[in-house]
This record gives sequence, structure tokens and C-alpha cells, in this order.
Amino acid sequence: MRIFRHYEEIPAEFHGGVIALGNFDGVHRGHQVVIGQAIARARALGVPAAVMTFDPHPRRLFQPDQAPFALSQLRTKCRHIEDLGVDYLYLQHFDRDFASKTAAEFVTQVLCEGLRVVHVVVGDDYVFGAKRSGSVEVLQAMAADHGFGVTSVPPVRDEQGVIFSSTRARAALTEGRPQEAAFVLGRPWEIEGRVEHGDKRGRTIGFPTANIALGDFQRPAAGVYAVRAGLDEGAETKWIDGVANYGRRPTFDKTDELLEVHLFDFNGDLYGQHLRVQMIDFIRPERTFDGLDALKAQISADADQARIILAAQPAG
Repeated sequence: MRIFRHYEEIPAEFHGGVIALGNFDGVHRGHQVVIGQAIARARALGVPAAVMTFDPHPRRLFQPDQAPFALSQLRTKCRHIEDLGVDYLYLQHFDRDFASKTAAEFVTQVLCEGLRVVHVVVGDDYVFGAKRSGSVEVLQAMAADHGFGVTSVPPVRDEQGVIFSSTRARAALTEGRPQEAAFVLGRPWEIEGRVEHGDKRGRTIGFPTANIALGDFQRPAAGVYAVRAGLDEGAETKWIDGVANYGRRPTFDKTDELLEVHLFDFNGDLYGQHLRVQMIDFIRPERTFDGLDALKAQISADADQARIILAAQPAG
């Protein structure tokens, strides 16, 4: 998958595709249908299949003080979009200048002059342009004038009729239900980042951890999780079972939020490496212990429980 960051500088050979438009945070099962329809239309027309998304998320620009909410960081989102079979990803920088474009300017300057699209696929709640002035109906009317097609995709629902949405996935995570979040996303929810140096207290009690700051990621419920951690090995990812604690570590009077991951049967050095962590299931809430012996006994029990959970849910 090729990635482009400026719609004004797209080489001519990459013009003329079918493009899915949206923020696609989490690339959940509803997003996958939108992107899948763009791919199917592109294959039928014999043209490239593309996605345009925005970085940072527009909400971050307009509400900079909002609590972290991202289900997927940029690297994660790009990986999930590529996995769907997209040919090109247009990663548009979202700033005040771009946000000020009217709906008409977005269509003429970005879609027509910049990308020269032949067809656009969006969710039926898609809005665009300054002050969210453009709707699907507006897009369809403009498309008719400019000679490209538009497909509007209705909400995608589960067997109980509940819509797959980023909001639903966030709620599941904050309430300690990572398996429901995985159902919405179509895969386990992932946190990824660089392994940082910590207090190194874990190794003194037999449970060394890889520590990752969450940055702008959505905060899950504080507590202990069964996890799988992915290490990049060239083009492949090696997955290792483990147990993790997310929270503030009240036993040690800590206040900063941290994800601490203990990998089973692993002795390598992870400092500075990029680690992907899949949250498979919630084991228990975070709590304060009377001392290291009590903490060590509980971690051992948590690890045993995590092994049971992960054995019942094979990777892949």
C-alpha cells in the first residue's frame, strides 16, 4: 500500500481511483464494510482502491483538551487499512487551514483536482467541509455536477441490531470488556508503543515487565489483563503470551498511568523496541496490596489465570 500525505502532490498515475472517506478510528467492522465496498467497486471498474483519512483526528484539533480517545494510533490504523487490501492511503494533515475549506472547495480542490476520483464511498452519516456543512446528500449533488459517483453505506449492525461504532468499542474498553471491543473491531484491541525504562521493580520479584506509556490511546479500565504482545521480526510479527497491568500502581504510590506487560517464558531485552499489545481479556481491577509478598502472590495467580484464558483463545 502506498501512502501519500498531500493531495496537491499526487502523481498522475495514482489519479482516478475509488476512494473511501472517513476518520476510521479503530477500523472497526462498520468501517471495514465501507472500505470493502470501495475495494469491490474499484476492482469492478479496474481502477485503484484508496482511502482518505485525517491526521490528527479532527476532534483533537477542535477539542484539544479532551481526554485521550484514539482506538488506534496512526501506525496501527495504517496497518489495519493495508490488511484490507487497499492500494493507496491518502493521509491528509488536518489543520485549521484544511478545516476551513468549504464543502464545495473540498469536492473541487481535493476530490476532483487533487485526487481525480471516479467514485467515492462513505458512511451515510458522513459530513465534510467547514462547520460540517456538507452531508451525503450535498456530496451526491456535487458529484453529479462533477462526474463522479457516490455510494452511501448504511450503518452495519450485529445480529441483535446494534450498530458497530467507535463509541461502542470505547465504552466496552472503559468498562473492562475487551472481548466485546474485539467483537466490534473484528480483532483484539491493540496498544502499541516503545518500551520505556521503569523502576525495574518487577524483575526483583520475578516478574520483569515491558513498560509502555499510552499517549493518546483510549484508556481501558484499570486492572490486570491477559494479553498477547507482538514483536516485529522483519515483515513478520512474533506473538508472545503474557499478563499486563494498566493503571497507576497504587501499591507504590504512583500517579502516572502505565501499561506494564510481563511476557511468559521470555528473557530478551525489549528496551527501546516497538511492542504491540493485544488486550485479550480482563482478569481483575487494579488494587492496593499490603506489601511485595502479597503483590507477588497475586501476580502469580494472575499469570496462571492469563495462561488459562490464552490457551482457550489461540492466536490468530
